[in-house]
Amino acid sequence: MSQPLSPPASPQSPPSAQPVTPALFQPLQLRKVTLRNRIGVSPMCQYSSSAGFASDWHLVHLASRAVGGAGLVLTEAAAVEARGRISPEDLGIYDDAHVEPLTRIVQQIHAHGAVAGIQLAHAGRKAGTARPWEGGLPLSDEQGGWQPIAPSALAFNSGYRVPTAASLSDIAQLRGAFRAATRRAALAGFRWLELHAAHGYLLHSFLSPLSNQRSDAYGRDFDGRIRFLLEVVRDVRSLWPASLPLAVRLSCSDWVEGGWTPEETVELARRLQPEGVDLIDCSSGGSSPLAKVPVGPGYQVPFARAVRAAGVPSAAVGLITEPQQAEAIIAEGQADLVLLGRAFLRDPYWALHAARALGAPGPVPSQYLRAF
Repeated sequence: MSQPLSPPASPQSPPSAQPVTPALFQPLQLRKVTLRNRIGVSPMCQYSSSAGFASDWHLVHLASRAVGGAGLVLTEAAAVEARGRISPEDLGIYDDAHVEPLTRIVQQIHAHGAVAGIQLAHAGRKAGTARPWEGGLPLSDEQGGWQPIAPSALAFNSGYRVPTAASLSDIAQLRGAFRAATRRAALAGFRWLELHAAHGYLLHSFLSPLSNQRSDAYGRDFDGRIRFLLEVVRDVRSLWPASLPLAVRLSCSDWVEGGWTPEETVELARRLQPEGVDLIDCSSGGSSPLAKVPVGPGYQVPFARAVRAAGVPSAAVGLITEPQQAEAIIAEGQADLVLLGRAFLRDPYWALHAARALGAPGPVPSQYLRAF
């Protein structure tokens, strides 16, 4: 479907010179999956589902980023159970009937040369809120909300419901939901799977001492707080094909004193790798409304650099917007992959434009060649 986009001729180079492919456009192989470049579409909620089903909006949104040259296209957070949705309009993978529309999307992403990935998630104590453009506040039962679940009975913020503290049987049931979702993801044909353990949602809320005040084996100390995530990873890895990558998104810092730290992230990454995790997607924040986040271009890249320095492949995300910026992150060994969010919302063809800017071949669809 696509033809390489030739870089513009350089008057300083003789015609016989072979251009060096920028680091951003070199392939990345994890297990038996090869991304055509180091550019991925970060999971971004679209709040456009009914009863968890992917819609035509999702098909157009995700497939267009594959047409636009990305190497990896991740779905938004897909809830592993209905109460794990952030909003009633969130994507789900908690019903076998969800597989068919997801399969159609996967086929289109793969047809245009990208790898289709899915992020499995559970919103935990932050579940049951209105869509951002409808205020984003917690919903009452009458408004379509529901009772959330979390490691401890601690509300995220004023106005949020106090969640049910998960019992041991609840934890076993939640593990089962992740296992069932993994089977469905494989049936849909996804070739990359990511667990969402960031942004204050369920898996992250077990990790962070700000939200986990349990006194049993799932709390108390670092080993206890990481236990649930380790169990979920083992469950998922046992079902997810050995030939396909498994990633975990972490909030590498809570940005609150007494919260989860970058040092804990590096230690967790070291423990996740022998369990079959192939890459850590390095984000931050989300566990507390009191966080003071120093937002700026590439502000989370140091987390990816620290994880990679520990010997674990990493992805950088967060205010990565310019081709030269993304190229430097990869070329300097700060991360193995860059994930872009809002930049891809603004420009579905960001990767093709980045290829042009960096003098790299880009996979332009034949139908679009006359525009490039």
